[in-house]
Amino acid sequence: MKLARPNRPRARIEMMPLIDVVFLLLVVFIYTMLSMAVHRGLPVTLPVSSAVQLERDRLLSLTVRVDGLDLDGQKMEFADLTPALRRRVAGINDPGLLLFADQQLTYQQLFTVLDQIKAAGIERISLQADLP
Repeated sequence: MKLARPNRPRARIEMMPLIDVVFLLLVVFIYTMLSMAVHRGLPVTLPVSSAVQLERDRLLSLTVRVDGLDLDGQKMEFADLTPALRRRVAGINDPGLLLFADQQLTYQQLFTVLDQIKAAGIERISLQADLP
């Protein structure tokens, strides 16, 4: 005697939950790797190259304190900044400036210096800071 079995659908693997889990794992691994990457420089003795001097000529270093300014180690007053920057960047293509500002500066003093830098034609300004 033949027994009638109910027609059951065959078992199959659902792909959408599997894709969701794999995507979630991928996101977790990427986030974990990015949070583990610490980009801090270590003190090293750098090699010598003649091509590096070209980049140093394009970057100026400006230290701003309450009592005055230092442009690449040369002391100057706030009023002399724009003409000095214009002289330094004359003939340099796409000059840049590293700006080291003292914590004691007021917001207005910092913006006065930034306005003078912009008036000298320097668009690439990098504000420097220390880690806490």
